[in-house]
Amino acid sequence: MQMEDALVPDLISDLPQSIIETILTRLPIRDAVRTSILSSKWRYKWATLTHLVFDEKCVILSNDRCKAEDSLVKFITRTLFLHQGPIHKFQLTTTHLQCCPDIDQWLLFLSRNDIKELVLELGEGEWFRVPSCLFNCKKLTRLDLFRCEFDPPPSFKGFLCLKSLNLHQVLVSPEAIEGLISSCPLLESLALSYFDSLALNICAPNLKYLCLEGEFKDICLENTPLLVAMSVAMYMTDDIAEHFEQSSGCNFNRFLGSVPRLERLIGHIYFTKYLSIGDDLGRHPITYLHLKVVELNQVSFEDMKEILVVLRLITNSPNLRELQISGSSNTLAAIDAPDLDFWDDECPSDCTFKQLKLVKMTDMSGVPHEMEFIKFLLANSPALETMSISPCVYVMDGRLNMLIELLRFRRASAQAEILFIQD
Repeated sequence: MQMEDALVPDLISDLPQSIIETILTRLPIRDAVRTSILSSKWRYKWATLTHLVFDEKCVILSNDRCKAEDSLVKFITRTLFLHQGPIHKFQLTTTHLQCCPDIDQWLLFLSRNDIKELVLELGEGEWFRVPSCLFNCKKLTRLDLFRCEFDPPPSFKGFLCLKSLNLHQVLVSPEAIEGLISSCPLLESLALSYFDSLALNICAPNLKYLCLEGEFKDICLENTPLLVAMSVAMYMTDDIAEHFEQSSGCNFNRFLGSVPRLERLIGHIYFTKYLSIGDDLGRHPITYLHLKVVELNQVSFEDMKEILVVLRLITNSPNLRELQISGSSNTLAAIDAPDLDFWDDECPSDCTFKQLKLVKMTDMSGVPHEMEFIKFLLANSPALETMSISPCVYVMDGRLNMLIELLRFRRASAQAEILFIQD
């Protein structure tokens, strides 16, 4: 029996190196390194991996934070010391390390090994200051930084190969971040989150995906002709609200005036409020021929300028297929609705949503301008298949009246189904 076992061929060890590397890459780095004990053939097979992903599972969990941190530092240092060849991806996700001097040494090592993807997601505590050697990583295609201080040196000319940039809770000056974006000519994906009182001009001719979240005073998409998808969440402070009141430019045009290829737009809190600020609101907007999905959250239907933002956007999107809107109306203020003539004045008489199939309206209060908007959509959407309406949880007494009024509205689509959803 032992003789038969000895003659069994080692099929895995004889696989091509590329296949072995694929197998090892799919293992947690700790398990990949442990394959070195299998046999002499396997001792250093892991050492040529080009993708290294480290997290707290790399070491044995310990209630002693200092011990856990020391174990993780030693494991990463030893792994890099024994590694052979280029490292294309380095990812570190941990709550154990914050401002650890060893990270500087690792980044210096990586800057000399053709690093292409770098992800640093560090825990709470003292913020990590990105060392200058990072800006020497000329082949970077992806950079994700969480809870870091980021200050490019004056000699920095940009990451010429960078395609994806994600900065989350990063301390950086507006000038530095604008300079960084404009000096990455191949940038396709940009995510900025948890920034405070930032005024930002984005010049990125190859940008396709944009995600913004934070306290933004001003945003101008200056040169983004290829943008196809964006998600924006804006937080309001007293300082920003005062700045908005003093603004004279048209935010609608500054933000949505240079995105002709936009396909998907998601606007979270205060987004429509931001777009509504300024004069000549969207009087000469572009036509969004490619826009198919629009999701707008917390739209105030007592604010006529916010309603106008929604109308300008969707009436200039002839191929819109899906529309989702959540309301945020002050019911007492919106019930009065003194200007219902607004709908005759502002809605194009020849407007038809020929491709619109799905409409979702949530947090509806049943106030006049909400109902007029729903009426407008039903009357001008011949291909509509489903419209779902969810009343606000605080509206109880008016739900029956809302439903009765909905049933009276004319529908351009004979097959349109109206779903009144009560949670």
